Amino acid sequence: MKFAAIDIGSNAARLQISSVLEDEGVISFKRVEYVRFALRLGHDVFIDGAISPESEVRIFKLLQAYKLLMELHEVQDYAICATSAMREAVNAAEIITRINKILEMKINVIDGAREAELINDVVVQSLHPQKNYLHIDVGGGSTELNIYRNREKLASKSFKIGSVRLLEGKEKESDWEKMKQWISLQIVSMNGPIYAVGTGGNISKLYNMSSEVNESKTMTMDELKKIAAYVSSFTFEERVHKLRLNTDRADVIVPASSIYLAAMDCAGCPSIFVPDLGLKDGILQMLYDRYKARKKA
Repeated sequence: MKFAAIDIGSNAARLQISSVLEDEGVISFKRVEYVRFALRLGHDVFIDGAISPESEVRIFKLLQAYKLLMELHEVQDYAICATSAMREAVNAAEIITRINKILEMKINVIDGAREAELINDVVVQSLHPQKNYLHIDVGGGSTELNIYRNREKLASKSFKIGSVRLLEGKEKESDWEKMKQWISLQIVSMNGPIYAVGTGGNISKLYNMSSEVNESKTMTMDELKKIAAYVSSFTFEERVHKLRLNTDRADVIVPASSIYLAAMDCAGCPSIFVPDLGLKDGILQMLYDRYKARKKA
């Protein structure tokens, strides 16, 4: 049995097809196909407020390709979730209607709270049961924050601060202040140290480039500062040709690192756990839960 998750973000659109595995009652997902394509919708939306006709054509072609891959893999069920850029595009509804009419593929535009909830459903399973955490999920157009204590989510908030938004200079100083104030307010009642959890493609890349790759998937804040400074010391061209970063990663990785560091600094996090999970994993979990609910009905 296979499920597919399509995540249309502000920077890239991802397709992940996974098989469902069961071992002694424990369910896990094995990735059998993963495709990431740089749609860069945020460059349209955060500057002009709308998705350009050229970008609409690219969305259509990409979903058509994803649909063929899902058919080849004989996927049982799938879901498409779009986040910050689609949320803010004034012409998103028209585009979604046209695509659904031709391809019969429905794009679900989810708000920040739902995005955080889907990610939370898979991240919480990887947390230590007796620790405090600040979960930081940085996307192209927004950052979702969650506060956990003993694997229980105590608070959640979405902010209009993202890697593409920063790259385009479209963030507001007031949004930075709101994020910092929110973190400060949440940690007042927390006892003991607070550790960071980082999700998103940029933090995963930074971690894999660091000198602290280990079984615990954790690096210190000092190491994150060090690797972020190292990457930012290169020009865009050098990041592509010397560090071998994809072009759509090479420009956003530096602003993304500044968001993780700002949130960690505000909360006083000594380290960050990078579990390599994200929205696509939350969508897959949702699809499996939906499948199980239907079987019981």
